[in-house]
Amino acid sequence: MSTGKTVLALALSALLPASAAWAANNDTLIYCSEASPESFNPQIASSGPSFVASSQVLYNRLINFDPVKNTPVPSLATEWKISPDGLTYTFTLRQGVKFNSNKFFKPTRDFNADDVIFSVLRQKDASHPYHNVSQGSYEYFHDVGLDKLIKEVKKLDDYHVQFVLNQPNAAFLADWGMDFASILSAEYADAMLKKGTPENVDNWPIGTGPYALQQYKVDSLIRYIANPNYWDGEVPTKHLIFSITPNVQTRLAKLETNECQIIPAPSPVQFDEINQHKDLTLHKVDALNVGYLAFNTGKKPFDNVLVRQALNYATDKQAIIKAVFLDSGTVAKSPIPPNMLGFDKGLKDYSYDPEKAKALLKQAGLEKGFTATLWSMPVQRPYNPNSRRIAEMIQSDWAKVGVKAKIVSYEWGEYLSGMRKGEHDTALFGWMSDNGDPDNFAGTLLGCGSIESGSNAARWCNKAYDERVKKALLDSDPAKRAALYTEAQEIFYQQAPWIALANGKTFYATRSNVTGYSVSLMGSDFSKTKIN
Repeated sequence: MSTGKTVLALALSALLPASAAWAANNDTLIYCSEASPESFNPQIASSGPSFVASSQVLYNRLINFDPVKNTPVPSLATEWKISPDGLTYTFTLRQGVKFNSNKFFKPTRDFNADDVIFSVLRQKDASHPYHNVSQGSYEYFHDVGLDKLIKEVKKLDDYHVQFVLNQPNAAFLADWGMDFASILSAEYADAMLKKGTPENVDNWPIGTGPYALQQYKVDSLIRYIANPNYWDGEVPTKHLIFSITPNVQTRLAKLETNECQIIPAPSPVQFDEINQHKDLTLHKVDALNVGYLAFNTGKKPFDNVLVRQALNYATDKQAIIKAVFLDSGTVAKSPIPPNMLGFDKGLKDYSYDPEKAKALLKQAGLEKGFTATLWSMPVQRPYNPNSRRIAEMIQSDWAKVGVKAKIVSYEWGEYLSGMRKGEHDTALFGWMSDNGDPDNFAGTLLGCGSIESGSNAARWCNKAYDERVKKALLDSDPAKRAALYTEAQEIFYQQAPWIALANGKTFYATRSNVTGYSVSLMGSDFSKTKIN
């Protein structure tokens, strides 16, 4: 547990007595979260549990996504206009939106353009007084290239903000629905800066979302209280509690005993038990995601394409899907999920062929094999519902061609940090769409510029691939973009920086008396949830 988390938890726990009642009733909803958040500021966080606990509960963004079409719809912005050359975006902001408050600060005004400007410039401008607060690296903002893309952001008046870009970008609008694009209070930030406590903005967040933070005990619980003035309508459940429960078996046990009313990411082996329980309901959502094993191409022998190809042939992906995913996933072959613009249905995949793998290893001068670490995720995800089991199956497959894989795992925050620094040899990881655009996969996960920020876990930079992905982002013509992504995927296949493993469906389970909770491209929405 990091010192920063400890300080944050101790401070927030002072808000409510530890003996406060836990009993669930119609005014209290308990969600069994998978892990503690890295931060309550989604600008500086990077994990799913952090976003659920922050951006999806405490904040809003300029746009949201239609849960069926995955297209942008109004949120804090009611409308937007794009210039014919694609370089200027003008957003009209919603009026009458109230911020939450806390014991440090009570807002004196509604949301306006100043809050948008602050939320953008904190991430973009290295000289901004908040840029280095909480040691923020703003990974997502940089990964999608907004630091270089945005030429200027300016306030036209209190309810109009204009972005001027350096070049057209087909994903720009969708980016403003992503978690990192949550809008923070500029007034709160100014007040905390004057008091000499700017880190309060991140540790004691104030947003416009459906809930306000009340208490946090690291690795234990988070308490929220409903925003009484929520702009999108009354929040029906007054109290929301996150019971932090990393173990998937324990989460289900808590759901069965009504200690939790919602659990994310049940294991496929639990589906029958959930379906047979009269008081539980299993929910399935089609998702845009990919699970993979990344080779650290900055380390030997994974800098050798023959080794990467060999281990693709050595891995029985069909067996993994059958044993681990059951009916919850399909074999992946591309960094772009199926049913997304640009996915190449005709792309080749590596068959399971141990003899071919041995031949390639011999060609690489490694006929006697080698030893490497295989990092296994400590959390469950739709694209990887049982990381340990998948790691063990890969370990067994590689052993058959002389490669000894040592499985290691770490606490989730440490896992992410180590992978971003390139400490792994190979690592299981994955990605869920943030904005419905193929660049969110093809560019964010494998672009050359994503190595420094850490989202390119393979640390792979191929100029031919990178050129095509960058060119696709400049063009708003879907057919031209798709053609460029097809070329990029062929390079991906030949160079094999990953073993693309699976595309999974998103599952969650609830008590049968829970209504109104939804999961979509933007994640979890608690704002309409009721316990009947």
